[in-house]
Amino acid sequence: MDTIGMQAVEAIFDALGDVAFFVKDRDGRYLSINRTMVRRCGVRHKKDVLGKTALELFPRALAETYLAQDRQVIASGTAIDKQLELHIYPGRGRGWCITKKIPLFGKDGDVVGLIGTSQDLGLLDDLHPAYRQIARIAQHISDHYRENISLKALAEEAGLSLSRVERLFQKVFQHSPRQLLVQCRLAAARTLIEQDPGAKIAAIAYECGYTDHSAFSRQFKSYVGMSPTEYGRQMKQD
Repeated sequence: MDTIGMQAVEAIFDALGDVAFFVKDRDGRYLSINRTMVRRCGVRHKKDVLGKTALELFPRALAETYLAQDRQVIASGTAIDKQLELHIYPGRGRGWCITKKIPLFGKDGDVVGLIGTSQDLGLLDDLHPAYRQIARIAQHISDHYRENISLKALAEEAGLSLSRVERLFQKVFQHSPRQLLVQCRLAAARTLIEQDPGAKIAAIAYECGYTDHSAFSRQFKSYVGMSPTEYGRQMKQD
């Protein structure tokens, strides 16, 4: 995309207060952002973000998650869509956002970077009553994805029926509780493979809450665009 085209896109996204827009190169450096992204990073100007990576701008745990997503998009050449994730905003407010990342291809067909958006769903102390009712359930899933989670028990603890929880999740997060659980487990698996590309797939599946490694492999391929073994091989090459 040329400079004029990039400036036009930035101008459009600058007008969207609840959507962060960004373009990154292969190494995760920000090449273009909008004003919402500036606020999310807790800085004053775009120049304070451009040329930096997530590790220089966000708490390490969050930054490593973002960079792992970037590597997945670049390695597979496929998009990440409707990724629900927790974020910490300036002032330490915690909230959820839905992220989309699309690979950018050069003239030779190689992936040269990515373009993405992240739509804020609101802070956990948001006044929306449905949000307050299910925020704790979402947080529990995010924190305890390795365990055998009973969604029915979580719903009862919140004083809601399971069907009510599922409807609220779809309304607020555009995901079901089970989709969030799968996303958390597969994101953790992706990180483990990146840390040790030669690790046994069955061991990674067990570490991430799966009892059936074949089911894990199927879900991983659907989520990442390649099998765990193929992803590990790609990480070794990089």
